[in-house]
Amino acid sequence: MSTNEGASANLTQSAGGYARIAKLIATDRCVVLDGAIGTELIDVSGERPEVEEHLWGIATIVEDPAQVKAVHRRYVDAGCDVLTTDTWGLPTAVRQRKTPLVRGPRPVHWMDVARQGVRLAHRAAEEGGRAGECAIAFSINGDVDTPDGQETIRLLARVFEDDPPDLILMETLSLVRSSTYATVERLLETGLPVWLSFRRCRHGVCGVYGEHWGGPEGDAFGRDARRFEEMGISALLINCIPPDHVPGMVSWLRDFTDLPLGLYPNLGYLSAGGWRSETAIGGAEYAELALGWRAEGAQIVGGCCGVGPGHVAAEREVLEDSKAGNKREVELPSDVGGERRIRDPSGRAVDRRSRPGALPARLP
Repeated sequence: MSTNEGASANLTQSAGGYARIAKLIATDRCVVLDGAIGTELIDVSGERPEVEEHLWGIATIVEDPAQVKAVHRRYVDAGCDVLTTDTWGLPTAVRQRKTPLVRGPRPVHWMDVARQGVRLAHRAAEEGGRAGECAIAFSINGDVDTPDGQETIRLLARVFEDDPPDLILMETLSLVRSSTYATVERLLETGLPVWLSFRRCRHGVCGVYGEHWGGPEGDAFGRDARRFEEMGISALLINCIPPDHVPGMVSWLRDFTDLPLGLYPNLGYLSAGGWRSETAIGGAEYAELALGWRAEGAQIVGGCCGVGPGHVAAEREVLEDSKAGNKREVELPSDVGGERRIRDPSGRAVDRRSRPGALPARLP
C-alpha cells in the first residue's frame, strides 16, 4: 500500500468516528462540545501561563501532557460528544516562528506537538470508556488563514496520516477575507469534516468582551455562510463572545443556510494579564441559557473560556432529550451601542463599543 493510500484509509476510518455526530444531528439530538482547556489547566495545576495565551496550551502538551489529558478526561466524564485538542494556538506558533515550543535542550517540532495533541484526546476518551463515542476535533485558530497557512495545512494532513482526529475545527475567526475560502478549501482537501466558528453576533464582528468592530454589515456574513455550505463544510458555529450577545444569531443564520449551527460562548477571558469575567455563572444557570439557545435552533452547544466540566455536565443533563426549536422572538442585548463599561485584565475601563487594543488589520 502506498503512503497516499494508507493516509486515505486512515482518514476514512476517522470519518467513521464522525458518524455518531452526524447521526445525532440528523436525528435532532443535541451535540455537546467540551469547554475551555486553558482555564481548566490553571485549576488542575494551579499555575498561570508565563507566555502569551496563544502559545501557553500548546507548550503544555509537551511539558505536562498528563495535565492536558486530565482536563480532557474531565470533559469525557462530563458527557461531552466532542473533545477539542489543546492545539488552538499552533498556527500562531508557526506564523511567529516559535516552533521550538519547549524549554530545554531538545526542541520539539510543531508537527510532533500536533500529533501529541490528538493522541492525548484519544487516550482520554479511551481511558474514560468512550473511545469512538467522543469525536476528536483538531482545533486551530485563524492564523492559519495567512499566505503560509496553506503549507501548514498540507503538513497537517501528513500529521493526520498516523493518528487522525475525527474533524477539524477552525475557530475564533472574525473576518471573512478573500483568502478564507482558499484556506477552507485546503482544509476540506484533508478528507476530514470541517467546522468553522466565528466571533460574531447580530451586530457584526464581536470581540471577547462583547465589543463591536466596524459598522453594519447587512447580510454579508449570511451570504458567506451560504457559500461555506456550498463548499462542503459540515457545521458553522459562534464562539468566544459573552452569552448576552448570543441570542438571535442562530435564527438569523438559518435564513441563509441549512448547515448544522452551534454556539459556545465564553464566561470571561484568560490572558497573560490574568483572568477577567463580568459575571459568575454556575452550571445550572448555564444549562438554562443552553436551553434557550436550543429553543432557537442550536444543534451544537458547548463552552469557551471559563466554561468548565461542571457547566458541560449540567447542560448535558438538560439537553439530553431536547429538540431544536425555531424560536425567533429573542431578546437582543440592551446595552449595545450604549455607555456600559467594563474593565480589561489591566483594570483599564473599556467601552463595549470598541475593542481594547489594536483593531483588526482590515474591517469588513
